[in-house]
Order: sequence, then C-alpha cells, then structure tokens
Amino acid sequence: MQLGRRGILLGGAALVTGGMGSAEVLRATTWLRTWDSQGNHRTATAGDEQGAEWLAGEARAMGATVAFESFALDRVEVDAAFLELEGERIPGEKMFDAPDTPDGRVMALASVGASLGASVGTDLADPSQADVHILELAPTAVYSPEFVRFRRETRSKALVVVTKGSAPGLALLNAEAFKAPFGPPILQVSSTVGPRLIAAARGGAAVRVVVRSRRITAHARNVVVAMAGRDRGRPPLVVMTPRSSWWQSTAERGGGLVCWLEALRALRAAPPARDVVFTANSGHELGHIGLDDFLARRPGWDKPGGASWVHFGANIGAADGELHILSNAGDLRALFQGELTQAKFPANRLAETSFVPFGETRDIHKAGGHYLTLMGTNRLFHLPQDRFPDAVSVEAIARIAAGSAAAVVALSR
Repeated sequence: MQLGRRGILLGGAALVTGGMGSAEVLRATTWLRTWDSQGNHRTATAGDEQGAEWLAGEARAMGATVAFESFALDRVEVDAAFLELEGERIPGEKMFDAPDTPDGRVMALASVGASLGASVGTDLADPSQADVHILELAPTAVYSPEFVRFRRETRSKALVVVTKGSAPGLALLNAEAFKAPFGPPILQVSSTVGPRLIAAARGGAAVRVVVRSRRITAHARNVVVAMAGRDRGRPPLVVMTPRSSWWQSTAERGGGLVCWLEALRALRAAPPARDVVFTANSGHELGHIGLDDFLARRPGWDKPGGASWVHFGANIGAADGELHILSNAGDLRALFQGELTQAKFPANRLAETSFVPFGETRDIHKAGGHYLTLMGTNRLFHLPQDRFPDAVSVEAIARIAAGSAAAVVALSR
C-alpha cells in the first residue's frame, strides 16, 4: 500500500504530515532503523544478542519489567559451503537441518528438478541414481510434505537447492528439523547461478559439493514481559513475535516488533484486566525452538482453555505487500479487522478458520489453541536485500501497529 498523502523524508523513510500522527511514524522509523543496524539476526549470534538487549531496553524505557528466558542450543558454525564447477567455486549456504558432505567427495551433477511439484513427484516414482540432484525451491518449500518426503526417500548423495525468492538472490530456507537433521547434505545457492547449474547438469558436468560445519553449545534468549491483570482467574493473553531470522530481515521481522512495542506501550497506559505476557522469541528460523522453550515453561497454554495468542508474524508492512489475518477464532478475526479498519489499514485477506498457518502458530493451531496471526507478503522475504528503508512502508507499519495495539487492549479487558 503506497503513501496516500504528502510526507517528508526522514532518513530514507516517509514521515507523514497528515493522518497518522508523526510521533507514531517517528517511533516506527527509529525502531526499524535501529533493528536494521544490528546486522544478521541469526539465533545465538552477536546480532541476535544485540537485538535482545535493544528490545529489552525499549520495554524498560516504557516502565515494563523485563525478563530474559535463556535456552540452550547447538549453534551451527559453517566452515565451508560451496560447489566447484568447471574450475570455479560457487558459494552457498548449508541447510541447517541437513548433514554435512564427506570431505572432498566428487559427485556427478546429472539430475534436475525444476519445481517442487512435478519434479519431486517424478523423482520419487523413480528414485534418482544421480549423486547430486538440483531443485529450485522457494523458502516456503520447507512446509511442503512432498519436500520432506523427498528428502527422506531420495537416493541422491547431495541436493543443491537453487533458492527462488520473489527477487534474485539467496533466499534461505528455514531449518524446521534443526534438532533432528535428516536426509542428504543440502547446499543452498543463489537463484542467479541456477540457469548455469541446470545447463551444466544437462551436459553431464562434474562438480564437487562441500558442506562442512560444527555445532557449538550456545544459548539464546526470549525477551519476556509479564503484566498482572486484576482478574487472575482468567486465561492469560500472550502477545508474541519472533525476533530471529536470516540476514537483517527488516521487513520480515521489523513490522512485528513495532506492533509488539506499540501494544506494550498501549497496555502500560491502560493496565489489563487479565494477565498479559509479551514474548519476543529467538530460534524462529530453527524450527521455532524459542517458542518450544516458552511453552515448556507454561504447559497447556497452547491447548483449548489455555491462553489466547496474538502473533505478530512475518512481513507486516513490507513495501508493496499485503496484510493477512490467520485465525481459528471468529471473534479475534472480527476484532482485529475492525481495529485495523479504524486505523485505515484493513487486512487484504482473512484466511478460513481451518487454514493451518506457517510459523509459530502452526503448532498452536494443531493443538486447538485460541490464536490470531497477523502477517504479510514481502518480495524480499528471506533475502539479504530485506533492508531499511526500501523494504518497508513505515506508514503502513505505524497504522497496522496502531490498530493492533487497540485490539490487544480490547482483548486484555
């Protein structure tokens, strides 16, 4: 959604002069610029830690009491991830829930699958004898049962995934099985080298694929703010957003963080009647292990009669993006769409209540919990180009955050 009124430029972002208040836009601009400056936000890295400290500082500045909930993981340190073709080394990235290759193995590049559907189905009907199999996959392929089945059943000794985002580049896939790696080694490469690799495969060229890594014991942290309500007997409300990712992920994660902070700010001004717990979780790109830790400390909150969940998901307010509401609860859908409409940014799509979402609320949906997810579309999803200011619409984020904060306040009553 484009800016519908005149504005001035503020460090590359639009500061709107009419409609949405300039204070809201200024806060969103400041938060997004700061987030972008922290570097790669991958779980248990320096950028992830900086993001945790920054978010906690912003919450404390509002007068909130902040807790860190730490969890252990084996952080992946990649020593080598590349393929060699015709004397050239082409860099890539390891798939974090797949094993490494044996050192120095030379493999024949002889099997091509151009898309997930037909090509994977064909390969499974007649399992590939090629040492290396090429697939072109979007980041959302990790949620495809066909891709999971292919990884388990293929006879290939390695896979090369040509990542297919909405723009050229290395659009990394999440490691949904981070705690239990499976299948053959997988090297992810940029879409820009895809045509050359496919041509080489069809010509029977030989390649050397190398993926070598270590796992190092590390810790990551969820940022948690608990607000006690007056009626302690009611089920709590959880306001959640992921805060780890590949790359800077300013559009992917930034809008959700702004919504989270504005909802916290609104509840500081209007204390809740029920308990409200804000959590900003690490471990998103690694199979949601931060949410797993949060739930392990609060058994039953994901089930019927447990908590109500508001999830500020990916790509909220991305430039030229849409806004979607995903919920299994008609009351939550109606409330959020009403408040977003008041903020002059209604959702473009309300998914059917039976739709199983991606991301953190997928497991809550399957457990029968009461939830709403707000998410958007993003042409730079999982790409390193997802940066401030071009990847975001600051006014869109400010409006969505204002409507979301009003909805959270209403839910807390």
